Amino acid sequence: MASAATMTASVPHPAFDWPLCHEAERAVGGVIQEFLGKHPWAAGLAARMRDEAGNDFFEWVDHVVVTPAQAGALRAAGYAEESAEAPAGTTVLWHPRAMLPRVLVRAGATPELALRVESVADFLAAHNLDAAIEGAWGARLRRSPVREENGARLTVVERLGHRGFVVREPTAEFVRAALQTRELWRTRKRDFADDADGVRHAFARLDAVLALVDRDAACELFFAEERAFWEARNRAGQIQKRRQDRLGLGWGNHDHHTFRSSRERFADLMAFLAKLGFHKRERYYAGAEAGWGAQILEQSVAGIVVFADVDLMPEETQIDFSSQRLSAAPALRTVGLWCGLHGDSFLQAGMHHLEARFDFARLRDQLAAEGVNTMKPFSDFDFLRQAFTEGERWRVRPARVQALLSQKLITAEQADGFLRDGAIGSHLENLQRKGGFKGFNQKSVSVIIAATDPRKMQAGH
Repeated sequence: MASAATMTASVPHPAFDWPLCHEAERAVGGVIQEFLGKHPWAAGLAARMRDEAGNDFFEWVDHVVVTPAQAGALRAAGYAEESAEAPAGTTVLWHPRAMLPRVLVRAGATPELALRVESVADFLAAHNLDAAIEGAWGARLRRSPVREENGARLTVVERLGHRGFVVREPTAEFVRAALQTRELWRTRKRDFADDADGVRHAFARLDAVLALVDRDAACELFFAEERAFWEARNRAGQIQKRRQDRLGLGWGNHDHHTFRSSRERFADLMAFLAKLGFHKRERYYAGAEAGWGAQILEQSVAGIVVFADVDLMPEETQIDFSSQRLSAAPALRTVGLWCGLHGDSFLQAGMHHLEARFDFARLRDQLAAEGVNTMKPFSDFDFLRQAFTEGERWRVRPARVQALLSQKLITAEQADGFLRDGAIGSHLENLQRKGGFKGFNQKSVSVIIAATDPRKMQAGH
């Protein structure tokens, strides 16, 4: 079996050679299990999340509160202090090399576990709970201590581009600005006759947003609208969102958002994300034969990860394609053809897929019972399991097909097939991580990108 060390880019930056952190996962997992043992209502919720929505309760934990004595094992397992804002007398711990819940350390602390959901109000309504919400709508952190049992407290939190732990009431000016920002992102025009105009419009909209709110709030609100745009065109996403909404959860378990980009627009996408506060993480050079590359980016405050795909030519596998503007290529690989048929994710098409963290086998079986089948896993390791739902087939505009045909980028037979049958557009991705593993499997991603080439997925192939 491949080790975690093989799951990084071919030329990895040492900081992004993500390790397996089983000891840390066991340490914080032990705190969570001890909490569930004391809190029957939370244990029942965990069972419902698993049985009704294929969710792993662990993946929804925003933070736990422990005493200094309990913190020793966590520090020994790699947890370190973080400078996030916290109440007086509280130390914040996080694991800088793993995807694990954070920990608040406080002398004499009541055992507490906080779940992060998209909307605290939705969670309370879904469970018929009469609990106060700390922080009005628009607060960067909202929380509700929903239930206390046997001296243990379950809390739910909602964040708006914020990593701190102190609730501060929003100003009326900020609430107005956040509502206006949400509408500006929702009404962004995505489809222009000339993609260059679409890009200029997106940047102008971003500038208008950043005049209203900071980049962290702008980022959180932007991706909420991107998920909604993707979900409106993806049946698997609609079904799973409905299942999670019945429990008041929303998409709080998102892992990363995948954007496919044409070569001409990849640099624009990188610049747009940089203005939203993203920093570059791994950059994949999949090799001369694979035909693709990817830049992974992370917005650490909002907790958003983007996996950005682009076609690469053989001679480009050793350049920093995330910084250099790429010219049009004489042939289209998987990503370029998808963009040619549907438009860039940044513009007309929206995301290729949303990947969220689940109980892998349960979600697969539960979605199958709802009529949603899952493709063969493209990562199947103890610490990383990944699979797409079968793709949503979208109609393709005749003008796009004709443009590709006239440039001799597809054959007449392929053009007829795309006009007749459409082409695969989007997926929901089922992912399960263990050991706090934060990385990706480059070799297996190459396999699934090749497997989802629109030409291979035409009817009869």
